Amino acid sequence: MSHHHPTPCDFFIVGAGILGITTALALKRKHPESHIILIEKESAPGLHASGRNSGVLHAGFYYTPESLKARFCKEGNIALTQYCLEKKLPINQCGKLVVTRNEEDLAGLHTLLQRGKENKIELYLLDEQQAKEIEPQVKTYQKALFSPHTSSVDSSLIIKELTKDLHQAGIQLQTNEIFLKNKKNIIHTNKNHYDVGFLINASGLYADKIAKQFGFSKNYEILPFKGLYLYGNKSALTLRTHIYPVPNLKNPFLGVHFTLNVYHDVKIGPTAIPALWREHYTGLKNFKFHEMKDIFLKQLSLFLRSDFNFRKLAVAELKKYNKQVLLKQADALIESLPFQDFKTWGKPGIRAQLFDTQNKKLEMDFVLEGDEHSFHILNAVSPAFTCALPFADYISQHLACNGA
Repeated sequence: MSHHHPTPCDFFIVGAGILGITTALALKRKHPESHIILIEKESAPGLHASGRNSGVLHAGFYYTPESLKARFCKEGNIALTQYCLEKKLPINQCGKLVVTRNEEDLAGLHTLLQRGKENKIELYLLDEQQAKEIEPQVKTYQKALFSPHTSSVDSSLIIKELTKDLHQAGIQLQTNEIFLKNKKNIIHTNKNHYDVGFLINASGLYADKIAKQFGFSKNYEILPFKGLYLYGNKSALTLRTHIYPVPNLKNPFLGVHFTLNVYHDVKIGPTAIPALWREHYTGLKNFKFHEMKDIFLKQLSLFLRSDFNFRKLAVAELKKYNKQVLLKQADALIESLPFQDFKTWGKPGIRAQLFDTQNKKLEMDFVLEGDEHSFHILNAVSPAFTCALPFADYISQHLACNGA
């Protein structure tokens, strides 16, 4: 550790996921003269949620109109679509059907239609026949919704392209560099220390931990949930469009669905299984005992008290580890699912789900906290990838008001 003077910089961003990168770019556009450092603890950007998500560009009709998610999703979809087309990155503009399984789902479908209207999203209410014209194999009860602007992208290619933009903009990206602590407004990492004009915390699964060092995230903790998709072999199923059920709108999860990726492979999922530590991807990799103890106890107490029906949610999700259970739920959405062709789990992703420790509930919207020294992006869960470009612009504007 060097003991010379701390390195000065105007903006210091922790975490090079899609929000860290797009925020750095937005700040550089707004303050071209500023010195921006972006640190990433891994050997490359976007190795966590940004590179492990479903690759779906959401249209924006799930979210309540006053939410930040609704505010950024529509513009974000347009902006990333534009970005992919300009940069010649693969995009599958296949659209998405939301189907109903029973009478009860019809009410949820109308809520989504209503939210779509309020958020000014192009959505079509179809009958069963019209739904089958879009995707002959779909199964729905009376009605379905079609969203023409839901599509698929390859998130890791987008991250690679944005990383090139960073270098071109002259933003310093430092990999294998870990935030350790904030001490009297000097930031210490495993490699250096910095005198920072303004810090932006875009660290995903560790956002709450870092925010606490600046006096934020007081009543929040991150509860990690593991998402897995089951892939079909190449000839398993050809679909023309994504197929989703009407979700339980009280949960932040969207239910088991069919997703087409950019290469037209079909996958079923995801699960939202409570993870035991923050980077609990596979086996014991990244295992942290104190973290597991902490998270396990929190989950156990929720399980026992069953706040927000955590017990029901956890049990339902854990069952999906059994491929048959997952496939059975998916089977309700199409005419005949070739169960035997779906065998391979994809690489897991972890959702950095924010939990409100005072009101004992999962946060549905993005949560942002900050002051004139630092800004913290908490709960940057789905559809944060879709929202990234306008979200980053909003953050860079927002900092201006905070005197950054």
